[in-house]
Amino acid sequence: MRRPARAEYLRDRTGLLGAALAAIGFSLSPGIVREGRALGPQEPEFEALRRGMVEEQIEARGISDTQVLDAMRAVPRHEYVPERYRSAAYSDSPLPIGLGQTISQPYIVALMTELVRPGPSDRILEVGTGSGYQAAVLSALVSEVFSIELVEELADEAADRLDRLGAENVTVRRGDGYLGWPEAAPFDGILVTAAASHIPLPLTEQLAPGGRMVIPVGDTLSVQTLRVVEKSAEGEVEVTDIASVRFVPLRRDP
Repeated sequence: MRRPARAEYLRDRTGLLGAALAAIGFSLSPGIVREGRALGPQEPEFEALRRGMVEEQIEARGISDTQVLDAMRAVPRHEYVPERYRSAAYSDSPLPIGLGQTISQPYIVALMTELVRPGPSDRILEVGTGSGYQAAVLSALVSEVFSIELVEELADEAADRLDRLGAENVTVRRGDGYLGWPEAAPFDGILVTAAASHIPLPLTEQLAPGGRMVIPVGDTLSVQTLRVVEKSAEGEVEVTDIASVRFVPLRRDP
């Protein structure tokens, strides 16, 4: 399926453990959200809450790229979460989106976006579309976003949502993200929003010289390591460990 649409160092005040717990739905700060229950304002003023999210959760923790901050201010996160969680859309927490998947904590989305170093002419591959929120943030910063989602229902819903919200430079399809999108490669950046046991070779091969990949790697039953994979102009690969995180596992086609 291929659909056009327009358009995700844990310096947490609670420390690495707090940020890692937040990445799976637990937070040491107010606004904790669990499956089936959301604690937060009942009639939020979303624009004001979004500004507060950027100032208090993202900028205060060291995200400094002004374009990334502007994109986080502009993209309406509440449109990418289920209706019953909208009152908590700007909380310092991931949220369930159904089918065992989540929308990442806002800080993690901003951190991964900043780490991939998006440029206005870049073509970015996202592995794990989810609700489409990370793709929407990227779409405000780059030329094209190609997003792969294993779960067909999520892929269809995200494509429709991005189209409805006017994100025209994102293409979504259902597929096995481990294999990447070879016919659209190479990519200036690759952002993986699910944890892999290792860095997938197909994704490394599809990274353009000078490009970056941001990916959580490690045991999916425990805390993983967020890594940046850089490919030099000569094709050599260097891997840098950034922070401890926790993501849902990167699933494969059977």
